[in-house]
Amino acid sequence: METALYLPVKRFLENLGFTAKGEIGGCDVVALKGDEPPLVVICELKQSFNLELLLQAVDRAGACDEVWVAARLSARGKGRESDARYRNLCRRLGFGMLAVTSSGQVEVLVQPPTTAPRKNLKKRSRLVSEHQRRKGDPVAGGSTRAPVMTAYRQQALACASALSGGPKRVRELRADIPDAPKILQRNVYGWFDRAERGVYALTPAGHAALRRWPQNIHITEAALPDRDMVNA
Repeated sequence: METALYLPVKRFLENLGFTAKGEIGGCDVVALKGDEPPLVVICELKQSFNLELLLQAVDRAGACDEVWVAARLSARGKGRESDARYRNLCRRLGFGMLAVTSSGQVEVLVQPPTTAPRKNLKKRSRLVSEHQRRKGDPVAGGSTRAPVMTAYRQQALACASALSGGPKRVRELRADIPDAPKILQRNVYGWFDRAERGVYALTPAGHAALRRWPQNIHITEAALPDRDMVNA
């Protein structure tokens, strides 16, 4: 599965000075480097180099400064990574191309050209905002089976944790969770119940969410096989 490629690619980008996180805005990997505005890199992962991987990269290109595609290096060296036409297509599209070996090493097959930032500034801004607001890196890129731990979900869980001991006033939560008023009022996940004006309590669904998602989750190699997540 694609999640097995995530840590090698994450390490590769971090060795280049980026901060990489998985499953941001539907992208397998989003990496930022530098001050405002940061350099934005998106990397899409697949088990093998194919047309679908390039189509995903084309879709992401408008939101970043560089696009990379990464796939597993074929055992016998007869995959698309050895096809000069595929590599040339990546060059023409302006994409970098990475191959991940069976030992977890990353080889650069095609280096992306240095280009000016692309034009979809609204999409780019959403990716940067989600990357910067998300605490840690709780989701492996390439995940496909459960809700992604977005920045919004993290803040909603923080509200749920604060209410786990009993009802509280909104102003008591606002100091540590600035968006608490909006999160409690919208109640997107059905975790909160308005006990009285300005006071909220945790619903059974909220207690279940805290059992499902322990706080301070971080991606580790040991956690990867059991942590497949997708966008909610």
